[in-house]
Amino acid sequence: MTPTDTSDDLSSPGPAAPHGAPVMLALRQAALGGPEVLRLAELPRPAPGPGEILVAVHAAGLNPTDVKHRALSIFLPPPPLILGWDVSGTVVETGLGVTLFQPGDEVFGMLPYPHGAGSHAEYVTGPTRAFVAKPAGIDHIQAAALPLAALTAWQALVETAGLRAGQRVLIHAAAGGVGHLAVQIAKERRAHVTGTASAPKHAFLRELGADACIDHRSEDFTDAEERYDVVLDALGGEIATRSVGVLRPGGVLISLVPGAEDTRAAAEKAQVRAVTLIVEHDQAGMRAIADLVDRGRLRAHVSATFPLAEGARAHVLGETGRTTGKLVITVR
Repeated sequence: MTPTDTSDDLSSPGPAAPHGAPVMLALRQAALGGPEVLRLAELPRPAPGPGEILVAVHAAGLNPTDVKHRALSIFLPPPPLILGWDVSGTVVETGLGVTLFQPGDEVFGMLPYPHGAGSHAEYVTGPTRAFVAKPAGIDHIQAAALPLAALTAWQALVETAGLRAGQRVLIHAAAGGVGHLAVQIAKERRAHVTGTASAPKHAFLRELGADACIDHRSEDFTDAEERYDVVLDALGGEIATRSVGVLRPGGVLISLVPGAEDTRAAAEKAQVRAVTLIVEHDQAGMRAIADLVDRGRLRAHVSATFPLAEGARAHVLGETGRTTGKLVITVR
């Protein structure tokens, strides 16, 4: 269980709320480090500014980027921090100028990445247009698992690659958070999908619609004669560089981690495109995702849930890098 902040050092509770002001519990860290830096803290409840809504968080997804930002100074300012970009919940209050939602509406979305983090808490504020109505056919846990990973897959395959029917796509780490949603989105686009994953996860991938699977532990994805129009890579490093060699001329490699000079040089030589994608909050993309959910074409696989007070345990599991699908932190 995550400790509650009680002292003035690492476990400092943070700024106290004015007497009588509303408060909330949040999973806060006062330093970079391992999961042990995460503490349950009582903090002032935020208020929505112009163009924002205040959401009572029911559930919030945990993504690899949360684990990395907990340990390293990447995009966010130094601690104290509250992590979390995925959110599903109920609108409590609207800020000046908001016309799309009203208190009581159930919404889900991704807070602006990277600087909008804060959903691992009982309440969070965010720009109205980062959210859409939660699909009625799924619960808040399912909804919270979708935004960042599904938007990443959508922006990579649909908007960046322009994936079309009949094209062939290779998805690395296809059973992971982004990967398993990317498989479903690619199949919705009527593409031929090959996914890399350990052999025990191949049945899961085929249930999602994957046409072929490669065991990354015993097979080399470059050995086959198959050539792809699109490669989606969540691993980076030498995997990204080697992926250039399995693309058809004119194909595109989309990496979700910064690429190396070797990758760019190899892509230029092979006459393919190599790009790095950082997900953006996007209401149109969220509406497309909600539509896929409503039509039964997209569903997040949630492998485990953890209450907010045990968020550190979620990070321990998340940093193994072996999770199938998504982890979710439950709040209400």
